[in-house]
Amino acid sequence: MKKKLLLTAYLLLTTFFVSGNLFASTGMDKADSAWLIVATALVMFMTPAGLALFYGGMVRNKNLLNTYAMVFISYVIGSLIWMFWGYSLAFSGNGSIIGNLRNAFLSGIGINDVTGTIPTLLFAVFQMTFAAITIALVAGSIIERTKFSWWIIFSILWLTFVYSPVAHWVWGGGFLSKLGVIDFAGGIVVHITAGITGITLALLIGKRKNYMKEPFFPSSVLLTALGAALLWFGWFGFNAGSALAINGVAVNAFITTNTSGAIAALTWMLLEWISEGKPTLLGLVSGAIGGLAAITPASGYVNFWGALIIGLFAGIFGFYAVTWLKVKLGYDDSLDVFGVHGIDGIWGTLAAGLFADPSINGKAGLFYGGGKLFVNQLIGIVVVIIFVVVLTVVLAYLSRILTAGWRVSEEIEIEGLDQAFHGEKSFDL
Repeated sequence: MKKKLLLTAYLLLTTFFVSGNLFASTGMDKADSAWLIVATALVMFMTPAGLALFYGGMVRNKNLLNTYAMVFISYVIGSLIWMFWGYSLAFSGNGSIIGNLRNAFLSGIGINDVTGTIPTLLFAVFQMTFAAITIALVAGSIIERTKFSWWIIFSILWLTFVYSPVAHWVWGGGFLSKLGVIDFAGGIVVHITAGITGITLALLIGKRKNYMKEPFFPSSVLLTALGAALLWFGWFGFNAGSALAINGVAVNAFITTNTSGAIAALTWMLLEWISEGKPTLLGLVSGAIGGLAAITPASGYVNFWGALIIGLFAGIFGFYAVTWLKVKLGYDDSLDVFGVHGIDGIWGTLAAGLFADPSINGKAGLFYGGGKLFVNQLIGIVVVIIFVVVLTVVLAYLSRILTAGWRVSEEIEIEGLDQAFHGEKSFDL
């Protein structure tokens, strides 16, 4: 009996040390890899659950199911296109403009290949969740009037020709990263590209029927609030996960993320309370999302005080973009993708160039003597905005040709897209 116990203990110890040596020999770190798997799951949950509920609750009841479907199919398409060729275009090769197709369909990547201290396959799937939520964010600008078929074709083209190149420029060794542009978790790659694409499409496709002529009541503010809470929860994987390791930068990103979201929510609520006389739940959660979007590019570079300032102004900028700028210019960005993600994404990217603390991640913003970083951030924003606008227009019209139009008929818009497109209702009331 003693011999069996000793033999069992020997085998267990041998297995432990052999597996530990395997990780050491391949350069993988168990703790970092475990954290990135969790972070990837968190970010995945943001799209078909968090964002779908957040968007769905803000639209009219007759379009709730279609809105959820638009977000859900965005995740499906993002998952496939990224693994087919998006990851390869963004992260393969060392070209300044675009990668190559060496790793298309994940070819050439073995299970023991590493990026930093995590498996390369894990890095690829982590980045996949970013691509998927970015195109899903765009949907909010043109919801309640867009053909489902057009959206599918546009999403495929946009992920290929807009998102993948921009991701390469900033994160894949392209010319913006060589210039010195920083974007910790997606201020440029996610929020600016989504916000600028959204406003471009909203202007191209036009306003919803009777927009600003009759009230458009949200189907459920509670669904939107629940979606916002899930997004906030997932955002810790989004930002802290972008450190790609369990370290002080990841913890700092966690703290700055929560701080910015909280102060932006409070700021938006107070501004609304003062100007409108009532603090709405919709305003409170919108402020939180704006603050989370703004801190995303800076979360791994700024300290607590920097996050506080970024979130404070994110609440101000987001509030006035939605309540004043949108009304003044008269565009119909259905769910305020430009006002919340575009405006606050631009602010957060600039703020990274202002408040980056060199003691955290080695980058110095303008207020720490790094004036060049601020200039680089400004250049990156301008270049990406121009590129996104031009390509979005081209791809939108191409998709329109392929699907015989981008907008539903007036009859379908009046009836509601849930019954017309899906033959279903979100609630059987």
